[in-house]
Amino acid sequence: MKIPSPNKLSRGGTRTKSPPLTDISGESAIPDREKRGSNLDESHVPWVTWRSLLLGAFVSIGGIIFGYDTGQISGFLEMDNFKQRFAQLKPDGSYRFNNVRSGLIVSMVSGYRCMSLNDEAEGRMCVCVCVCVNLTPFQLSIGTLIGALLAGPLTDRIGRKWSIFFWCIILHIGLIIQISSPSGKWYQFMMGRFVTGFGVGACSLLVPMYQGEIAPRHIRGAMVCSYQLFVTLGIFIAYCINFGTESMENTASWRIPLGITFLWGLVLGIGILFFPESPRYDYRHGRVDRARHTMTKLYGIPENHRVIVHEIAEIQEQLDAEKGAGGGIRGWIEMFKAPRMAYRIILGVVLQALQQLTGANYFFYYGTVIFNGAGIDNTYVTQMILGGVNFGTTFGGLYVIEHFGRRKSLIAGGIWMFICFMIFASVGHFSLDIDTPRNTPAAGNAMVVFACLFITGFAMTWGPMVWAIVAELYPSRYRARAMAMATASNWLWNFLIGFFTPFITGDIDFAYGYVFAGCLFFAVIIVYFFVIEGKDKTLEEMDMMYVMRVPPWKSSKWKPPEPENRLTTDQLMDRKVAKKYTKEEQSAESTKHTEGVPGHSHAETADSGEDAGTGPSHFS
Repeated sequence: MKIPSPNKLSRGGTRTKSPPLTDISGESAIPDREKRGSNLDESHVPWVTWRSLLLGAFVSIGGIIFGYDTGQISGFLEMDNFKQRFAQLKPDGSYRFNNVRSGLIVSMVSGYRCMSLNDEAEGRMCVCVCVCVNLTPFQLSIGTLIGALLAGPLTDRIGRKWSIFFWCIILHIGLIIQISSPSGKWYQFMMGRFVTGFGVGACSLLVPMYQGEIAPRHIRGAMVCSYQLFVTLGIFIAYCINFGTESMENTASWRIPLGITFLWGLVLGIGILFFPESPRYDYRHGRVDRARHTMTKLYGIPENHRVIVHEIAEIQEQLDAEKGAGGGIRGWIEMFKAPRMAYRIILGVVLQALQQLTGANYFFYYGTVIFNGAGIDNTYVTQMILGGVNFGTTFGGLYVIEHFGRRKSLIAGGIWMFICFMIFASVGHFSLDIDTPRNTPAAGNAMVVFACLFITGFAMTWGPMVWAIVAELYPSRYRARAMAMATASNWLWNFLIGFFTPFITGDIDFAYGYVFAGCLFFAVIIVYFFVIEGKDKTLEEMDMMYVMRVPPWKSSKWKPPEPENRLTTDQLMDRKVAKKYTKEEQSAESTKHTEGVPGHSHAETADSGEDAGTGPSHFS
């Protein structure tokens, strides 16, 4: 096979020498001559340091903001004072939201109590309305979508941590608008949620990005997953606080929960200033010593350790390839034209959409009906049960992602949720008495069990892991813009599902679950054929795997080529060179199998043999 030389001409016509890839497996990737002349430290790399643990947990407060803001609005719609101030007074003396007002404040309105089902059309809507207890805010969803798109370009200019600080200020402005809304001024509350959405959406992009860039590779997945853990914690806290304030008869019932959001924003916005900037961002902007210092503190190893030296070399190589990168519209066009970037952008957008299409929120929407069938009448208790299961089982995801990898976990989780949804939908559609759930307690109990089992599977796999995969999917050159598009996809589908669910369920009730089951089946196929395993890989190695077209089902055993046999990052960014190199690699692999000649393979084993190892036991 003709291997491109590391001294091969790059696109700019200059000779580039490829630094060695990072390899923290048992054998070093550094040639012996480099070892003798560099005096690199080969000591043990700690599994986790207190600095990396503190940083990952603290920044995840951005997840609490997301979850808390999402969870509290559903409780507000049950509070008498909130309805008296912002809903419409009906002839019977009750307060209810009309379709226009409810559509502008939230995507659907929670029913306050089931009414007489005399009119068929009104009855169908009532069935939908009375079961929607975890609502997706319309204005928040649109605001978060816009915030996620705006945050990408801004963070490339001012940095990750200063962007988080800025968007926390925007978050607080939105909260002030909401809290100060006078009686009858429902549109002010609506606009407050819209502005708040900017901050929430931006943080949903920036926090996983910051975690993915700053975390040591062997805990990167768990650290990014902690964002989703804190999202579920925020939802659970909001449910508990709503339960404690809903009995108040004045504005304190909803203003106290809103005011507590200030606490999360202040802690994150001010606290982030005391943490370091992303080392990859620092390095790209000339702050090399600061980047190296940050990495040594987070890894818990000296600056001359081979892991630090190799990762710095990889960052420098990518930086060299990025010189001359376009900005503005030109930068967006260049991103789509870069090797395998259109593929990865579409994959990120699809994965974030599929996270919503798993149907997790659907279980919260129908929580009241199925828990009523089990004898639980209080909607706030229902919320706390579902929120508690969601939060508690997310801890398992932190273990699963680093011990079983991304691919296996997502595939297994998708199959598990598919089974749960099929049983849930079948029981609900054919056995449950929707009008009077207490008439069919066995069906209600079965649905409660499978709702909790589904949430367990989601919380341990698709909930946290999609954020981790998207955070490591793109090269640093395009990461902010590409992640902004993927995150916007999540919020767009969040809104679409939340907005259209009541209309669909009004016609087909629990058979709607079959739609989500079909989406889960499709999601498993997407993961198997398109998602590459990122366990124990650096972000730069992930980029190489996608450009080299490593088959996803073989990716868990992929090893980076030896330094003398690989392309530089600059060459990888050249579509023609990368394509030619990939063909030569595939040709050599085919020849090896045909002739039975032993040799090195960059993707030796099938996915069925994926390693489910026990973490970085090689860090010794």
